[in-house]
Amino acid sequence: MTIDRAVFAFAGTVVLVSALLVWLVSPWWLLLTAFAGANLLQASVTGICPAAMLFKAMGAKPGVAFQ
Repeated sequence: MTIDRAVFAFAGTVVLVSALLVWLVSPWWLLLTAFAGANLLQASVTGICPAAMLFKAMGAKPGVAFQ
């Protein structure tokens, strides 16, 4: 799995888990969704993605978007 695919899978998982927690537990879990969205926006502007750095350190192969 490349870093790109791992980042997209992780972001999608965070959003889906957050939606489930909003439905089952509390609307405050929308803050997790907001954090994920803000992180994606920040990564698109700066080109620095903490999740990509983590996956790179874990040995994922480089992709096209995060090098």
